[in-house]
Amino acid sequence: MKSVRLLFSTTRWPLSVAIRAVTWSRWSHVALVDGDSVIEAVALHGVRRAALPDAIARAADHAFVDLPARDPGAVLAAAAAQIRKPYDYTALLGLALRRDWQAADAWFCSELVAWSFEAAGQPLLRSEVVRRVTPQHLWMLPPLHDIPDLAPA
Repeated sequence: MKSVRLLFSTTRWPLSVAIRAVTWSRWSHVALVDGDSVIEAVALHGVRRAALPDAIARAADHAFVDLPARDPGAVLAAAAAQIRKPYDYTALLGLALRRDWQAADAWFCSELVAWSFEAAGQPLLRSEVVRRVTPQHLWMLPPLHDIPDLAPA
């Protein structure tokens, strides 16, 4: 089975600490790995492509997870089509208030990942929760090696 690699990370920056505290998570950020780069949504920059070594170097801690995908290229293409769109600051407010958030054309890191899978016809979650997903929700999904029917032989 094919897969899409995700990079989960955290930093020591106050925003990262706050996201981890509110979501009860080890991780404050998630990005899609595309070869030697990542596609990610980050505050101050919006959706961008960054070098994978730079993304790892920025992190105080990180981990990779491979999620099953019938067509990884379609997932990555959906994410890449969002490059240069703004960061979803309303998601941060939604996290703090524990409410739904919704920005029509802006992305929080985990929203971008979940939406990219859904846009490629390979949803990870129910459609109604894609726009309020956190890195922790994606971290809790079973990785490829934990799914007996999909694990590589």
